[in-house]
Amino acid sequence: MDSNKKVKASIGPRLRTLGTGCTLLIIFLITTVICAGIFLGMLIVNGIEETFVNYWVYPVAVIVVENIIFWTGIIMVYLSSRQLGAKVRIVGVLVGMIPVLHLIALGIILYICLNEYFFETKKIKLDAQRHDEQICKTKYPLFMIHGIFFRDFKRFNYWGRVPAELKKNGATIYYGNHESAETVAKSAEKLAERLREVIKESGAEKVNIIAHSKGGLDMKYAIAHTDIAKYVASITTINTPHRGCEFAEYILNKAPEKSKNAVAAAYNATLRGLGDKSPDFLEAVGDLTATRCREISEDTDKFDYKAHGIYTQSVGSGMRHAISGAFPLNMSFHLVKYFDGPNDGLVGEPSFRWGENYQFLTCRGRRGISHGDMIDLNRENLSGFDVREFYVQLVSDLKNRGL
Repeated sequence: MDSNKKVKASIGPRLRTLGTGCTLLIIFLITTVICAGIFLGMLIVNGIEETFVNYWVYPVAVIVVENIIFWTGIIMVYLSSRQLGAKVRIVGVLVGMIPVLHLIALGIILYICLNEYFFETKKIKLDAQRHDEQICKTKYPLFMIHGIFFRDFKRFNYWGRVPAELKKNGATIYYGNHESAETVAKSAEKLAERLREVIKESGAEKVNIIAHSKGGLDMKYAIAHTDIAKYVASITTINTPHRGCEFAEYILNKAPEKSKNAVAAAYNATLRGLGDKSPDFLEAVGDLTATRCREISEDTDKFDYKAHGIYTQSVGSGMRHAISGAFPLNMSFHLVKYFDGPNDGLVGEPSFRWGENYQFLTCRGRRGISHGDMIDLNRENLSGFDVREFYVQLVSDLKNRGL
């Protein structure tokens, strides 16, 4: 099958529906302008009275047809778009009958949906062109590790659309499946046990670790304090607070005990409901303070990764404004900036750097890249940064290194 046929085959019902909906809305706009111009000409030539007496069928027919075109198109894009957020959908409904405003809303809806359609079809075309290369088919499988307060759910992947994109390009992926809120030491023990299971299950000699946020600290500790180093080919930390968070330390030190315990109890109850056996909010957060992270890093960084043949690298990202991140990162950005400087909404830029190589990511304009964006948390297509392609290239580089 050639690449064009692969592209057509890969554009599923959702994207086809979105494309058709956008086409209908464009037709609606164009034909509405043309018909309005024709009707205005009729009014000028024939006069108002004669036009409405002798040609009333014309405007009625136009209104009926245009309504069919519009409502068919808008329903199709509302049902099929993944980038059209709830806010835009609601605004579109609220201003739908208000002159001028409804056209502005329609323009915004079309802009978002067309961008989504062309972005996704371009991605499908790229994957089809390089399918046979399998650029993410690394020598060793990937072992992807989540951060704090999340779990590896089957129906809601912590890494968003990233794993599916990696698999399209040849990757084999396993997950940490550890609990969401434990100390670094406890998480490390469970991750070491899970890694031994992965080695046995996969038959691979080693794995390439990709760990986000606290997961990076957990895996460093596991490598340094258990016997799993022999099973690790590489470790890449993503937005990991290697030197901790000053703002977290400040809040923990200043917050009243009663308030801290109430928040912790609420979190722990929620986490138990999601599957954790022994969540401990305060202990887990305590390991992310600047003081504790520095202690952990000073300890784990004594381990000689190079001597054990482990390639190490780190990645960080930065928001430009509070509006760059979804709740609650839009609330914490300025607080983190005050204590930790440039940040991703949770972790300051100086805390990211670790290992042999380091990348700091941002994008042009006001958006920036948040802590959540780095795991595709909101499944959002960012202008100037394709998170899925970033991971494809990151894993492709591991493959090129023979890992």
